[in-house]
Amino acid sequence: MAELEEERMGDFKPFSEGSSCSRSISETVNGSHQFTIKGYSLAKGMGAGKYIMSDTFTVGGYDWAIYFYPDGKNPEDNSMYVSVFIALASDGTDVRALFKLTLVDQSEKGNDKVHSHFDRPLESGPYTLKYKGSMWGYKRFFRRTQLETSEYLKNDCLVMHCTVGVVKTRFEGSKQGVIVPQSDMGRDFKDLLESEVGCDILFKVKSESFKAHKLILAARSPVFRAQFFGLVGDPTLEEVVVEDIEPFIFKAMLLFVYSDKLPGIYEVMDSMPLCSYTVMVQHLLAAADLYNLDRLKLLCESKLCEEINTDNVATTLALAEQHHCPQLKAICLKYIANPANLGVRSFCAFERELPLNAVGIAGDICISG
Repeated sequence: MAELEEERMGDFKPFSEGSSCSRSISETVNGSHQFTIKGYSLAKGMGAGKYIMSDTFTVGGYDWAIYFYPDGKNPEDNSMYVSVFIALASDGTDVRALFKLTLVDQSEKGNDKVHSHFDRPLESGPYTLKYKGSMWGYKRFFRRTQLETSEYLKNDCLVMHCTVGVVKTRFEGSKQGVIVPQSDMGRDFKDLLESEVGCDILFKVKSESFKAHKLILAARSPVFRAQFFGLVGDPTLEEVVVEDIEPFIFKAMLLFVYSDKLPGIYEVMDSMPLCSYTVMVQHLLAAADLYNLDRLKLLCESKLCEEINTDNVATTLALAEQHHCPQLKAICLKYIANPANLGVRSFCAFERELPLNAVGIAGDICISG
């Protein structure tokens, strides 16, 4: 009898209240920076170990910079090679990262010179930078005699593209309950605008008309709130004529009001856009300022900062000054103050392109630089 009891106890399995799981996820936070070196021939002869440094850029919470050594980093190489390194430019300890360094083929044949940690197995794992100033790169990146007769050097200019992938590890514990999807409120409101259901106001903008909802407009814009429900507003108003905004810009503004997103150019215009995306955003910034749409204004500023180049910096600077955008203005002035950005164009020629209200500003930065 005792033997039978012992056998039954051996078959007993404890009751399980449930199972759990967790996981550790290692992934990279990636960012890129393009570094252009104009006047390469003038940089030669500065001496081994002397470098030209890019502006710092931020990836994964750390600052980085590209170091280019025209005469090489190693004195023993007798300036036979150029050296290129990527350096940790902010405080950090044991920062693990992947790197991709590309010397751009300026003949547009696609024969870029690429050194990359990405998309291939690494025997010893990502590179570890121990402290601020630690570097990864190549002392013998390219033999100078070959570089100077190659398609990588054009008009005395080199273009390098750097990608940094900072390794981040996160932990996910077991989750219970219902997974809640992302809010689709913006999409629902956008659908309401496009369906015209319940619209109670009509905007006539030159040759086009747009229907909308007063309450939604008033909730988003202090200007619309005052126009429809303010002390001198008229809640019974059914039609408004808009004279100082282009129809496609007004449409873009309405799409933002309803969706809280910066619209794409093809959402606003047909298959044949009337202007570039940058020009549309410039006009949209002015409209955002007119109707006190602060978030739209900041979104436009952010996008214009990304798109600044020699062709549009003058108009963007004037726009920033006119509509009180200090961050955008500072980025424009920094761009103008860098002689490399103007290329072979003289500042006087560039200054002639500036509107009157921006000439003095740019002139000051030129003189002080």
